[in-house]
Amino acid sequence: LVQGVLGEVSDRSLLFRCSLKRSLYDFDGGGDSCDSNMNDYDKTTAFLGQWGRFQQIVFFLLCASIVPNGFAAFSVVFLTDIPSHHCLVPEVNLTQDWRNAIIPIEVVHGKQRLKRCSRYRLDVVRNLSAQGLFPDRDVNLTDLEQESCVNGWSYSRDIYQSTIVSEFDLVCSDQWKQPFTSTVYFLGILIGAFISGQLSDRFGRKPVFFATLAVQTFFSFVTIFSPSWTVFFILFFTSGLGQYSNYVTAFVLGTEILTGNVRVMFSSLGVSLGFAVGYMTLPLLAYFLRDWKSLQLAISLPGLLYFPLWWFIPESPLWLLSQGRVEEVETIVRKAAKMNKVEAPQVIFDDYSVHADETNAHPKQHHNVFNLLRTKNIRNMTFILCLVWFTLSTGYSVLSLNTSRLDSNSYLSCFLSAAVEVPAYISSWLALRYLPRRLSTICVLLLGGVSLYFIQLVPETLSDLSVALEMLGKFGISTGTALMFVYTAELYPTVLRSTATGTCSTVSNLGSCIAPSLIHLSEYFKYLPYITMGTLAVMSAFAAFFLPESFGRPLPQTIQQMQSMKCPFIPRKDHSKPVVLFESQL
Repeated sequence: LVQGVLGEVSDRSLLFRCSLKRSLYDFDGGGDSCDSNMNDYDKTTAFLGQWGRFQQIVFFLLCASIVPNGFAAFSVVFLTDIPSHHCLVPEVNLTQDWRNAIIPIEVVHGKQRLKRCSRYRLDVVRNLSAQGLFPDRDVNLTDLEQESCVNGWSYSRDIYQSTIVSEFDLVCSDQWKQPFTSTVYFLGILIGAFISGQLSDRFGRKPVFFATLAVQTFFSFVTIFSPSWTVFFILFFTSGLGQYSNYVTAFVLGTEILTGNVRVMFSSLGVSLGFAVGYMTLPLLAYFLRDWKSLQLAISLPGLLYFPLWWFIPESPLWLLSQGRVEEVETIVRKAAKMNKVEAPQVIFDDYSVHADETNAHPKQHHNVFNLLRTKNIRNMTFILCLVWFTLSTGYSVLSLNTSRLDSNSYLSCFLSAAVEVPAYISSWLALRYLPRRLSTICVLLLGGVSLYFIQLVPETLSDLSVALEMLGKFGISTGTALMFVYTAELYPTVLRSTATGTCSTVSNLGSCIAPSLIHLSEYFKYLPYITMGTLAVMSAFAAFFLPESFGRPLPQTIQQMQSMKCPFIPRKDHSKPVVLFESQL
């Protein structure tokens, strides 16, 4: 969303799991595939054009449906932020001097602050106050016994009216619940992405799209009424199931409806910018809605606006064809032709029924995740790609969730973190069109890793420089995240492409799940998260050097063709016409 996340945060890898998984012509697992299916559909519907009224409606409505995912994905930045707090001092008979001194002072990262989890014993302080003694003059405070916050905590309202931390007292002995809440949410995203892929393959893209939208909207709303943290994190986990699934299904639906350059624009820029716009909207909402319940309400209600889209967004024609529902596809295409004011042929999909019958006569060879470990070449490639995906997802999630700690103005920091994704996605699109994949991946990993390493060298007085370096690191990691979706898909053959991208996606989402705990390491050493991410990025850049190049080369159709892709690169003997996801126009 997420893309990250997801990174993205945003997981485009399931495109290949859903849209390339089924094929009308997959006779023996090693020949024609979903690529030919998609290409044949493009040729058959070429008379519609690529940018008529029908395509414009689908393009903009699906991009608009991604916007709420942007501000919901990282709402945890504000929902789970920890306000300044200290032990609550009840209304008892204390002089003002003792009331000011009852909370001990501690030094954290070179700065003094009130202790958050202890105070001087109230009964002792009350006796000293009654005797007319003064702190630090008559009494040495370091000699006084301390106690825990038996009366609760007092939370600062300078930034937030409330968060779930202040609502459910997720501090001190319960502080582990704060990062665990974010982890549970990302686990919901991980499981939801997997389940939605299976469901959309079986029941269709459109029903799953609106079903997951309903899950996201409803459970985000009911979290407001949570009586306890336990109820909240269960509901929050369930809302995560729908949040990311909605994004993935919308992405797949758009790539299967649109064709040609419009499909490329939608999959590479449309959904990414839609997510970025939503992400940039989040700090604006949080700035005006300082109470966590109000913010959660504002995040959930926009989902209601998208249910009328049922009558405007069609089912995926490719999925319908894979189910043999040719008549429904013809209805959709003829309606699109009418909207685009073009004349449709009398018979559009006559050959598809013939191919479908032939497909049923030939058994398919099924492949699974163990095929990714079958040979040394494929196994090494898979391990390297999983490492890169894990690094990018972890870095993206950490840098996105860490914005509330960057600067005193957490709203501005979050906006900058979101805004930097716009040039990152544009850069990734340009790199995909004109630059080699391996070189691009290595460069963005080094850019992100080195930038994060340098943060520890910046003096405390130059906080703006630290923010700039972190934003530069976020730019590199966001660019790399977008690149890897395409790079991975181009390296694997058709029969393994869905499995490989799904596996890498799962590994990357595990990185998102540990991101909240990685941020928590800063409590022990401020720069430890940056050092960890920088190390991972540099290691991944070195590992990526051993990946094959795929730019401008034919997509491998069989495992044998993939095995010939070695580093240093071996020229191919395949003289078939190249089929690439993004081809240079130079």
